[in-house]
Amino acid sequence: MLRVEGLSRRFGGVYAVADVSFSVEPGELRGIIGPNGAGKSTLFHMISGHLAPSAGRILLQNEALDRLRPDQRARRGIAIVYQGDRIFRRMTVRENVMVGAHCNARHGFVEAALRLARCRREDRELRAQADAVLERVGLAAVADRPAESLPLGQQRTVQLARALAANPKVLLLDEPAAGLRSTERTQLVGLVREVRARGLTVLLVEHDVALVTTLSDKITVLDLGRVIAEGEPSAIRRDPKVLAAYLGGEAAAS
Repeated sequence: MLRVEGLSRRFGGVYAVADVSFSVEPGELRGIIGPNGAGKSTLFHMISGHLAPSAGRILLQNEALDRLRPDQRARRGIAIVYQGDRIFRRMTVRENVMVGAHCNARHGFVEAALRLARCRREDRELRAQADAVLERVGLAAVADRPAESLPLGQQRTVQLARALAANPKVLLLDEPAAGLRSTERTQLVGLVREVRARGLTVLLVEHDVALVTTLSDKITVLDLGRVIAEGEPSAIRRDPKVLAAYLGGEAAAS
């Protein structure tokens, strides 16, 4: 589904990502872990198109994405949920989710400004699509509330719903559990599992190693911008390079 080949990103003389390569199969949930500064978020920014690589290629179903803008990649099937609070304020929950669905709309600015028939029809379709996703993630009851009035856990779910409304082929989750309470993390895990059960391909960056190993089919480990290990969670937990670079002595002892 997704292939990264020799991907690098240099800032001045420092490589944030250096010659990273991996492939993700359709329906796979791939965890990406590593210590702070390992290059995980930089990698996601390059896949989503918000950061240009210094070298390498990104392919979605064998189509090169390198020259495509973020909006064009979204239309091809790349969706991302960024770390932190990324909602549109002064908009309702439903309107936030409709923004994600708009990447598949066909009407242009003139049709929207004049409220022509196709624009009105597509707006009804996008609203219905947003409502279906909100029902799926358990937020239908708060669809008309301002998104900023929701607690952090529900705001994070709104972000996930907005990404799902685009009908993506690959979903990038950048530390979705950051800042969440225990009950909110449990709900998030359930949502990710539900998304995975529907066959969506997922890449997950997360500092919580237990969460990653619980959810992932395979894990890719970065350190100083390079891949140092890759494999199933059970193998990654025992890998000496991973223990030394990321998990530390306490995790190694356990």
